[in-house]
Amino acid sequence: MSLLRAAATVSGLTLLSRITGLARENLTAAIFGASAFTDAFFVAFRLPNLLRRLFAEGAFSQAFVPILAESRAHAEARGGADPQAALAETRTLVDRIATALFWTLVAVSLVGVLASPALVWLIASGLREQPEVFAAAVTMTRWMFPYILSASLIALSAGILNTWKRFAVPAFTPVMLNLCFIGAALGLSRYFDPPVFALAAGVVLGGIAQLAIQVPALRRIGMLPRIRLNLREALADPHTRRVLKLMAPAVLAVSVAQISLVINTHIASRLAPGSVSWISYGDRLMEFPTALLGVALGTVLLPTLARARGRGDDRAYSELLDWGLRVCVLLALPCMVGLALMSEPLTALLFHYGRFDAHDVEMTRRAVSGYAVGLIGLIAIKVLAPGFYAQQDVRTPVKIAIAVLVVTQLLNLLTVPWFAHAGLAVSISVGALANAGLLLVGLRRRGVWLPTPGWPKFLGQTIASSALLAAALAATVPRFDWIAMRAAPFERIGLTLGLVAGGAIVYLVALLALGVRPMQFVKHGRRSD
Repeated sequence: MSLLRAAATVSGLTLLSRITGLARENLTAAIFGASAFTDAFFVAFRLPNLLRRLFAEGAFSQAFVPILAESRAHAEARGGADPQAALAETRTLVDRIATALFWTLVAVSLVGVLASPALVWLIASGLREQPEVFAAAVTMTRWMFPYILSASLIALSAGILNTWKRFAVPAFTPVMLNLCFIGAALGLSRYFDPPVFALAAGVVLGGIAQLAIQVPALRRIGMLPRIRLNLREALADPHTRRVLKLMAPAVLAVSVAQISLVINTHIASRLAPGSVSWISYGDRLMEFPTALLGVALGTVLLPTLARARGRGDDRAYSELLDWGLRVCVLLALPCMVGLALMSEPLTALLFHYGRFDAHDVEMTRRAVSGYAVGLIGLIAIKVLAPGFYAQQDVRTPVKIAIAVLVVTQLLNLLTVPWFAHAGLAVSISVGALANAGLLLVGLRRRGVWLPTPGWPKFLGQTIASSALLAAALAATVPRFDWIAMRAAPFERIGLTLGLVAGGAIVYLVALLALGVRPMQFVKHGRRSD
């Protein structure tokens, strides 16, 4: 499968995931609003979500995928005419890593359930001012904490399938969580008191559903993990120890980002009621382009870069990074402009229903605008970080992440007093830009990424096209009263989508007029190994 086709597959299915995710957030906003109890849910969900990113999608995937790709390549080289022997060797590696991961996360889940009151206090002590809200957050944390176990196994399965170039099922998996969320919000909320507990039930059901749809795909390639009782044997395996060794700095790297998130949540919990929810809704809207572009590119690039490194093909490695960066700039820059200038209509379109009122729209809009500042940095990180991970270098991103944490929190001292909850988003954006810049400099200095000719011209073309897009949106968006159009929802939907489509046409026509040709990206995207 070519890079372009693989990225398109992941992006298309990620689009479906984000659409259902936005539907989920829309229902959450309409049914539950932005209240103290929704703050409690977002705080409770953030705890297992933090560990999911820490153990599953973050540190584990970064350490596991390069080693799995390397092990598979070496096993196939030794297997020669006996591919089944090569498959058996790789399957043993997967079984032992799955065993170590499973039993470790069982222990973590038990500790999390027991320590929920202390964990909620650490992440959002401001909730203690409303005892019933704090108690609700503790209860939901206990329900959802075991989600980290299923999420980690999902990440293991996704790493295996992506290494085998089976990108579709892992990309579709998040849709199941969103559907369970939606089903729980619509069908279970009347059975709980407070009703927001239904969302916690949806998370539990979603974790089970996500894991279940991976099983048939793993069976088809003969790589369904078998979890053993002998944890000591699994930990004694040299490949398992290598994964754990690489995970140590990766855990620190992801921890730094999550520590920043925890601090920001703690700060938001001490601001006006609803601040945690406004930030969460804004984050959801910002994640739409981040996932479509950054996650899709990162998912495809990591195993592909790992295989290029395994072959010792430095030129292909550099060209893969260069292609990813060009696609990032081409698509992320207009998204950043569009998200900033259309923050109000997009927020109103997605969330301005039911109990989500005009004040909530304005507060969420401010958060979205703050996030938009660093959108290109957030997406670029997804392209640049695999350049280090595929070389099994996690220490450099760790050092950069620590520096970014310091910058972000120092910025909070300046931005929060001026912009309240939106200041947190601005600080995250500036930190993301700094993170991406430092990663880029690091790859360039090592000679890992050698820019192909034409970058200055390409940057000028995309910046000029984005400026024209900005002028067009700035002239049209303020002409409409997006809040008043709540009474005419279909008109608001049509206008918003029309502006999105019109902006895309303006940008594309400007690119073509300035000499950018899409086929140049198709040509590089066809590289496959």
